[in-house]
Amino acid sequence: MLQTFFRNKNISKKLKLRLKNIIIDKTLTYASETWILTKRDSKQINNFERKLYRRILGPVYDNEKENWRILTNKEIYAIVKKPTIT
Repeated sequence: MLQTFFRNKNISKKLKLRLKNIIIDKTLTYASETWILTKRDSKQINNFERKLYRRILGPVYDNEKENWRILTNKEIYAIVKKPTIT
């Protein structure tokens, strides 16, 4: 259900980002103060978060190379202006 929601072009990116912050972040970090977080776990959580951001923000058109490309990690965090979950 959320996959189709995040891919829907009729819903604004701003709304998708707000819902991601409200629903997914809260669910993902529930009782996180009791976790023992390893480097592997931290990496997997960050990968999941970036995957969601890429799905929400979509590809961008590169005028120099005249093709579509995905956003880099730095570009994602510059657009979102939010620290990682971990």
